Amino acid sequence: MNTAIENAMTNKKLECLVRWTLGGVFVYASIHKILDPSEFAKIIYGYQLVPGYVINLSAIILPFVELFTGLFLLLGIYPRSSAILANVMLGIFMVAISINLIRGHEFDCGCFSVNKNGHTASNIELLIRDAIWFVFGLLPILFRTERLFVIRS
Repeated sequence: MNTAIENAMTNKKLECLVRWTLGGVFVYASIHKILDPSEFAKIIYGYQLVPGYVINLSAIILPFVELFTGLFLLLGIYPRSSAILANVMLGIFMVAISINLIRGHEFDCGCFSVNKNGHTASNIELLIRDAIWFVFGLLPILFRTERLFVIRS
């Protein structure tokens, strides 16, 4: 493997920065959903992809999965597993956004706020943003990580 790539893959500071950024995004994205699950359930309904009986359960469980995934990334607890889980969620979100993009359906993604005024980013912007986060999620999987906040010179 190229020496520069090997150095980047073993750089603990870079690994921590990537984990902390992605973890912070997931923690931040979960907060409003935890505080207002009924509004988040309406957002899930707006995707028009899941059966009605799954919506309320998803609105309650998914934000806590996001929260703990983010916290685990921030703390370096099982960083590869946490990054894989983050990428699975991001992949599901990207598929849902893509389906609605193909349908021409505009909706509130519910990613970072329970949006009550109806303004949201376009589906293309959401897809691009999630793809960027997905790439961030690949990096902790590829890094040779250590647990917890370990940053060594």
